[in-house]
Amino acid sequence: MIKKVNFLLALFSSFLFFACSTNSSKQAEDVDKSTPVIMAYYVPERDYKPEQIPVEKLTHIIYSFTHVIDGEMKFRKPEEAGPKLQALVAQKERNSNLKVMIACGGWGADGFSDMALTPESRAKFIQSAKTFIQEYKLDGMDMDWEYPGISGASTKARPEDTQNFTALMKGLREMLDSFDSPKILTFASAGWKRYYDFIEINEVMKYADYTNVMTYDQVSGVSIYTGHHTPLGDVKSEDISGTPFQAHLDSLFQSGANPDSDPRSAQKIVDYLIEKGVNPNQIVIGAAFYGRVWKGVPPLSNGLYQMSGGLHQGWMAYHWIRDTYEKDPNFQRFWDEKAQAPFMYNAKDSLMLSYDDTLSVALKTTYAKEKGLGGIMFWELGNDTKESGSLLDAIYKAAQQ
Repeated sequence: MIKKVNFLLALFSSFLFFACSTNSSKQAEDVDKSTPVIMAYYVPERDYKPEQIPVEKLTHIIYSFTHVIDGEMKFRKPEEAGPKLQALVAQKERNSNLKVMIACGGWGADGFSDMALTPESRAKFIQSAKTFIQEYKLDGMDMDWEYPGISGASTKARPEDTQNFTALMKGLREMLDSFDSPKILTFASAGWKRYYDFIEINEVMKYADYTNVMTYDQVSGVSIYTGHHTPLGDVKSEDISGTPFQAHLDSLFQSGANPDSDPRSAQKIVDYLIEKGVNPNQIVIGAAFYGRVWKGVPPLSNGLYQMSGGLHQGWMAYHWIRDTYEKDPNFQRFWDEKAQAPFMYNAKDSLMLSYDDTLSVALKTTYAKEKGLGGIMFWELGNDTKESGSLLDAIYKAAQQ
């Protein structure tokens, strides 16, 4: 009798192992994990020419955006966006390994909290996502809810968002696993610690292939202080001691608004996520294909970590930075070894620019490889230069080395 019970237990254990292994293999991507993924968020350009998109250098391209409309995932203008997405999917003929995905949400996009509130509302959204993926023959989807439990740009947020986001991701995973071929599920996450107080990161990562960490806007457009908006290196408070920016961070820390007084960075948030138990192979860090400019910046430290004369002047695409600022003799480029990031300063017009360039994105890619991360993503491909020696060229070259 004992032998029979042991045999049945062994048989049951083998079944469980097989079932779990099957589920895991279906969730995991069919890619070479030794090579970092290169994910491009992409907003169709005004002069849309899908045949000119450098898909040969990408592993994933994420068409941006759909929105939550009447509780479902939809385009605001399907008659315009639909044909563009179809044309993008057709580019897989040039790269058969390319994964074409759809992003839902983005900064200021609302409707998520209401959509995720009940099992019925989640089911409605999930079914619409399935229909959408089937219609456009997509390889997966990216959830860009900014942010569960935290209002971004006056979006609705409620305490229940934390558990509801987990339930939503679980439902999406189950839906995607119902397809015959493996489908990818990613989500855009913040590059700062407070965000992770509002999501169950280790639960969510059971259902996501990757978390795309937005390691940009680390100093945002609402800051009157200059700083690196997309740094790689882990800068400490003592490294910027005596600067107006350090005094500002100290005040935020003392008030409880920030969990620490150090500047944010890609390395800092990656280490934090790994300490929380996230598999490094599921972490994708972000590069910025745009810069941020502050005006009225004093020349001390060439404008870095200073208080500007007001809110930042705005953001600009990398191709504009290359065509305008890099050719302007009034702008001088500097390299911050601690932050592993470039910046530019124009003493004549008191302008300071924080951005990613070909050196910094290559270093981020190399870091992702050496750290065993999933890879690198960026916002967004249309901002890159069309000339040789682009940001994507630098990322692709570093990924192959």
